[in-house]
Amino acid sequence: MTFADPGPPGQLRIAPSILAADFGALAEQVRAIDAETDWLHVDVMDGHFVPNVSIGPPVISSLRRYSERFFDCHLMMNEPARYFGAFQKAGANGCTIHVEIGDSAALLAEARAIGLRVGLAANPDTPFSAVAPFLGDVDVLLLMTVFPGFGGQRFITDVMSKVREARAELTRQALPVDLEVDGGVDEDTAGVAVRAGANVLVAGSAIFARADPLLAARTLRRLASDV
Repeated sequence: MTFADPGPPGQLRIAPSILAADFGALAEQVRAIDAETDWLHVDVMDGHFVPNVSIGPPVISSLRRYSERFFDCHLMMNEPARYFGAFQKAGANGCTIHVEIGDSAALLAEARAIGLRVGLAANPDTPFSAVAPFLGDVDVLLLMTVFPGFGGQRFITDVMSKVREARAELTRQALPVDLEVDGGVDEDTAGVAVRAGANVLVAGSAIFARADPLLAARTLRRLASDV
């Protein structure tokens, strides 16, 4: 696995999602935003857990030639364990699975055993109580602010109550866990998410769909930092 330092837990991070990039010029787009990229967010969809299919280990392996950033892989898959090894060999640094598929403790342990940082994700309608038992087992807690499967959706503000609940519990237990939000994060919602307690902002369309993606990422960082 290519090593990339994720940085200290709790630090503000911008994680551009390549799902919104132009796949015909993916390497160029990733390099163009490198100066404002802390983590590169890679959405992997299997067509079963979500009604869409995206990319897999071969694309991650190809991108590794163009980026030394931390590769934050969000596995929207029913059977992620079948592919942990392939993602690790391709250059993934961290893999996040969904609590909704069940068997979270065993899956997280399996991913960590091969050297991956591990994360647990929850859909907007999944309560915090579903992920709370695993907070001590993860490096990242990802709270989806849209229903996964497609980019460009509207930010679900109601999820912020769950983000606040998660941040309070992580603080209470003094756990070094990054709190990530994904979906509809843009100039209007980045500050909302940070105020609620998120420190990792995944943004796709708000970066790659802009005329100047690097400036868009820089603007998101500034707005989030000003909170």
